[in-house]
Amino acid sequence: MATTVSVLDAVPFALDRTSPVPLYYQLARQLEEAIEHGALAPGNLLGNEVDLSARLGVSRPTVRQAIQTLVDKGLLVRRRGVGTQVVHSQVRRPLELSSLYDDLEAAGQGPATRVLRHERIPAPARVAAALGVPEGGEVTALERLRLTHGQPVAFLRNYLPADLLALDTARLESSGLYRMMRAAGLTLHSARQTVGARSATAEEAALLEERDGAALLTMERTAYADTGRAVEYGTHIYRASRYSFDFQLLVRP
Repeated sequence: MATTVSVLDAVPFALDRTSPVPLYYQLARQLEEAIEHGALAPGNLLGNEVDLSARLGVSRPTVRQAIQTLVDKGLLVRRRGVGTQVVHSQVRRPLELSSLYDDLEAAGQGPATRVLRHERIPAPARVAAALGVPEGGEVTALERLRLTHGQPVAFLRNYLPADLLALDTARLESSGLYRMMRAAGLTLHSARQTVGARSATAEEAALLEERDGAALLTMERTAYADTGRAVEYGTHIYRASRYSFDFQLLVRP
């Protein structure tokens, strides 16, 4: 059941009225940080605009604009008869060789998986080239929907050499693929990865519970074991409203 939260009790707001930054933006950023850091958890109610404006000493339009900013980002939702409610924080994933499942679990995001496809198929040309197997040779094809707090975040399509390891659908729904590889004695060493963006097709939008044409992040990755063997080729799509990649850029000496 949702818990009614006093925003001032949960978040140490500090609105600078002398700053050129609009008050609504300051309020939205501080609410967003509170959600990201767990001070406001999924299910928490923020109260109504009248109460919030009185507590914070700002106008209702300021509160309304701040809340709408986070509604547009997918962090808050307005529910008739309930009020404004925290839905989730955005998933921020570092660009490193790690499993989405492990990253979500480490961030306390409550990952869950639905396996939509698990079968052996003849390798298409692109998959064969990535995995270094003959075209038409047998590979394992996986399609999974990754969710957090009951809502879809990503659709994952992966291909593995058929002889790599035994995969069980039940385990795929309760664990991450890379975790299963490590448990089988495989040591992941490196990956080639490309990140992009595009609009969702109608089918993808329905699967991810987004609107038609919504922005998606894309990732294509080939992962290698410490032996140099290609062990996984994946093409993934992520809801841009709920997901982002973190980059750390270093200056060459």
